[in-house]
Amino acid sequence: MTIPDVGSEAPNFTLPRDGGETLTLSDLRGHPVILYFYPKDDTSGCTQEAIEFSQLKPQFEKLGARVVGMSPDPVKKHDKFKTKHELTIDLVADEDKAVIGAYGLWVEKSMYGRKYMGVERTTFLIGPDGRIARVWQKVKVPNHAAEVLEATRGLAA
Repeated sequence: MTIPDVGSEAPNFTLPRDGGETLTLSDLRGHPVILYFYPKDDTSGCTQEAIEFSQLKPQFEKLGARVVGMSPDPVKKHDKFKTKHELTIDLVADEDKAVIGAYGLWVEKSMYGRKYMGVERTTFLIGPDGRIARVWQKVKVPNHAAEVLEATRGLAA
């Protein structure tokens, strides 16, 4: 699968989320959605990214936007991750990686010469119409959440 293009409709999903509920992307229509994909709960980059999005959540909410993080980790792991780091954003679990695959983000990676499959850290800004407004690929975590907030402000303007 390839990454959906800007202007295309964001692939819909219903997945389990932290706290034991489910989240359906199409239910969030009418509002901007920041959908960010990350490899693993409680690793340094993923933790920093989640903390930065949580810190900016009130500003995203002022714009009517919802921040949703997705990884292949199970809901129980998301719950522990949220509690440990006092995260306030929604985290959804894509354990079978079907949605991650639909977004073209289950890719071959390499670390220390070893090849393995994993999530490519990517963020989508989805407009109120359900279409992808912007994509950040191979995200570098520092200040990323602030950059996404600026782009969301531009979308909401």
